[in-house]
Amino acid sequence: MAYITTTELAERPGAREIAQVASLQHQMVNDYALMDATLRGADRSNWSQELQDTADLALARVLDAVNESAAVIDGFLVQRGYALPLQLTPTSTGKSLLTAWSRAITRYLLNQNRVMDASKDPVVRDYQDAMRMLGLLAQGKLSLGAGDPEAAAAVGSTDVRFAGDAPTFGRQQLRAFR
Repeated sequence: MAYITTTELAERPGAREIAQVASLQHQMVNDYALMDATLRGADRSNWSQELQDTADLALARVLDAVNESAAVIDGFLVQRGYALPLQLTPTSTGKSLLTAWSRAITRYLLNQNRVMDASKDPVVRDYQDAMRMLGLLAQGKLSLGAGDPEAAAAVGSTDVRFAGDAPTFGRQQLRAFR
């Protein structure tokens, strides 16, 4: 299950960046309006079939990266014990977290051919942050927020009670030694 849509990628990071990183060297999508229309599923009749085919190839690379990022996220969710596919309401904080992490991983996967300085590049920094947060989620140190199905299950299972024999030396027994 994809945690981000191509429409959300058209919003951020935007059609320009997607066109630059998802296009092949010899088949660049130079018309960013075409890439935006392709990502949003809008009408593309104003462009030639050849340009549309080039944009479709870039879209296929984007969808591959989206699916790969979903697989990475699912790997962390399974470690925590989530049932997949994860069904969260669109307004939940968990959905927005998963979308942000998926965006960071997708951008990183699309930019993999670029020479990046990990200390200065926001794409690498966002990817590393997403992976670190997913690791914390898998360890149980981070919750998806309100509506997190695992957090709700964990709350009910933390009730621990101990039973034992009556104390041998309690207050009542020791009163005789005063």
